[in-house]
Amino acid sequence: MDIARQLCDFLSQKGSVVDYAQTGAQALQLVAEQTFDVILLDLTLPDCDGLTLCADIKETCDIQPPVLMLTARDSLDDKLQGFAAGTDDYLTKPFALEEVWMRCLSLSRRAELHHSKVIEIGALSLDVHGHKVTRQGVAINLSATEFTLLKLLADSYPNAVSKRQLTQKLWGEEVPSSDVLRSHIYTLRRAVDKPFDSAMIKTVHGIGFRLEASDDP
Repeated sequence: MDIARQLCDFLSQKGSVVDYAQTGAQALQLVAEQTFDVILLDLTLPDCDGLTLCADIKETCDIQPPVLMLTARDSLDDKLQGFAAGTDDYLTKPFALEEVWMRCLSLSRRAELHHSKVIEIGALSLDVHGHKVTRQGVAINLSATEFTLLKLLADSYPNAVSKRQLTQKLWGEEVPSSDVLRSHIYTLRRAVDKPFDSAMIKTVHGIGFRLEASDDP
């Protein structure tokens, strides 16, 4: 509670408009009623686990807000679980308030880029409204499902998207078959990667998939 109060006061002083939810239920109500540039999420909540809440936020929001996870859990396995649940960045306690602010700025700028009409990642370009994709200036023909799948990966760039998130966003609870996501990833790779020198669609073992530009570290 003290950390939350300090964060709210500090971010307000920086000119941000801040909302606060003490429970997961309150958080879900807030994201259902309005949009946020960034969500700061503590893993320890009185009514639910923060990982579950993060996944719920990502699955229920049409425009997915970037999530900065704040936690004392600092093992590699903890971080992998956080990214698998959909977090966009991870900051372990104790942390400097100024660093939280800088990471919020970075996440909000990235989100603004992703929500623009045209998303450009390296040589890959997605015209969101025109449903057109090019790579190195070459037009790529995709089905509606493949385009949606590629956009989900682009929206989370450079982070990975879990198989659960992709399946939920594409088909909800009515998944055609257990192998349908793998099949669409395969055809998407044939269209986006095979004709070119390098692969952009990467498998992140234990998590899901991500896009990688050729100039990424």
